[in-house]
Amino acid sequence: MPAREELPSTLRRSPDSARRTWSKAHDSAVKEYGEGRRAHQTAYGALKHTHEKVGDHWERKKGARKGPSDPQSALPRGRGGRSGQGVDEGAPKQHLYDVAKRLGVEGRSRMTKPELEEAIRKANRSRTRQARSG
Repeated sequence: MPAREELPSTLRRSPDSARRTWSKAHDSAVKEYGEGRRAHQTAYGALKHTHEKVGDHWERKKGARKGPSDPQSALPRGRGGRSGQGVDEGAPKQHLYDVAKRLGVEGRSRMTKPELEEAIRKANRSRTRQARSG
């Protein structure tokens, strides 16, 4: 099934560039691995190189920053690693602070970089859940 027909809800709320990146990677992965979980993981891996998850959608990384967002995206396929769930862990602390501010994260000025990353992941999950239910 072409990617545009099974686009995840977070991507339906995202800019065209995110949808195109995910769709092209997904369609290519389907040719290589077949339909299923692996094709989706591959598509998200490609997306995380150019975009980050902010709330309930994906946005292009600031400053034309490219590269893996988390350890899982940095490793070759099948090597495991931890997913950052769309948070750009390679971004400077100030960028993470700004994202946390946009998401309304309380106590962000006293947080360390890892705490900001976790708070953004939590806010992203909450926003996505709200968008899907309402």
